[in-house]
Amino acid sequence: MGKPVVAIVGRPNVGKSTIFNRMAGERISIVEDTPGVTRDRIYSSAEWLNYSFHLIDTGGIELSDAPFMEQIRQQAEIAIDEADVIVFMVNGREGVTSADEEVAKILYRSKKPVVLAVNKLDNTEMRMNAYDFYSLGFGEPYPISGTHGLGMGDLLDAIAEHFKNIPDSNYDEDVVQFCLIGRPNVGKSSLVNAMLGEDRVIVSDIAGTTRDAVDTVFTYNQQEFVIVDTAGMRKRGKVYETTEKYSVLRALKAIERSEVVVVVLDGEEGIIEQDKKIAGYAHEAGKAVVVVVNKWDAVEKDEKTMNQFEENFRAHFQYLDYAPLLFMSALTKKRIHTLMPAIITAGENHSLRVQTNVLNDVLMDAVAMNPTPTHNGQRLKIFYATQVAVKPPTFVVFVNDPELMHFSYERFLENRIRDAFGFEGTPIKIFARARK
Repeated sequence: MGKPVVAIVGRPNVGKSTIFNRMAGERISIVEDTPGVTRDRIYSSAEWLNYSFHLIDTGGIELSDAPFMEQIRQQAEIAIDEADVIVFMVNGREGVTSADEEVAKILYRSKKPVVLAVNKLDNTEMRMNAYDFYSLGFGEPYPISGTHGLGMGDLLDAIAEHFKNIPDSNYDEDVVQFCLIGRPNVGKSSLVNAMLGEDRVIVSDIAGTTRDAVDTVFTYNQQEFVIVDTAGMRKRGKVYETTEKYSVLRALKAIERSEVVVVVLDGEEGIIEQDKKIAGYAHEAGKAVVVVVNKWDAVEKDEKTMNQFEENFRAHFQYLDYAPLLFMSALTKKRIHTLMPAIITAGENHSLRVQTNVLNDVLMDAVAMNPTPTHNGQRLKIFYATQVAVKPPTFVVFVNDPELMHFSYERFLENRIRDAFGFEGTPIKIFARARK
């Protein structure tokens, strides 16, 4: 199951950003006593007990003609659409207002679980004010103080209680799930359609395990796959969410549910800064990655164009040096046949496990080729290594002092492991540990 999504919703100036920062554990949102200061949704991750979840801070909902109020209301409604659980925040010092009641009407229509948080109740006497909010019809109100952190444990317990009711994926372990991510209009949906048009592919549509997606299940060469297609991701602040309903968060959720992520670039437009940020989401999540340059048919090219594009790509995406780069056209279907084999290879390498004795033979050969570094007269000693996880492949190298493992030597070991075992399409992780 992907991480649950919690949206903090309420009219302006009730303390949503303060609570968001407390849950996220860092000051991300701007906290200011001016209604409407939080104009964009802010995303973060948070943890409570054994749960990790996405957190959305929203601007206040207010049905008026004040500046930005219409945009804030629309953003909050989209956040409500994306959320699994909604925290409805009100101001306990001001009592129930007509604006609170208007927000409540929007939340009734969402039919999502709602936890009512009554903020700004800084002492025991003030906590009695919370009972007035039973009238909003969302059950027990939770008195909290964002400024002092009072009542946060009870609030988070109530939120986490709803996570148990979120459905998990029903796919078997041998089903490979992958998604396509990229800026809008790079041709992701066209690529999906082109892939599914191949004769060897058998397609069936079933309802997705999440509320906002339809997974496409298909069989390719007797192997079952699931495609999660995502809408394009665009830099926040340059997008009107009323016309582009899908958000970065939905793509992040698709990445979490996938083993392989296909990053789609526009060959005609070339590489822009946002492409690097989008690809970074997949890399940071530790997923296998395949990069597709779409619309290659529209590019004026000669015999050097493809190599020049790849050189430019490798220079800008140094952290994706393990990812294969494919050139194709969804429109003409040229080279479309190369995509599924690349996805299969990346998925297999993402799950690849190496025998410990073979791994150590490779590392000892690497050390003989390039002796370990020294620092302040002390030399790094490598005793042995073992693989401790897959998806992505993760290795622990036991040494005399982890501080002596310079990142450049760690990179050297990673390259030797890749030379020996491949791992094309997948990141690998190496951790140095002191031998006990």
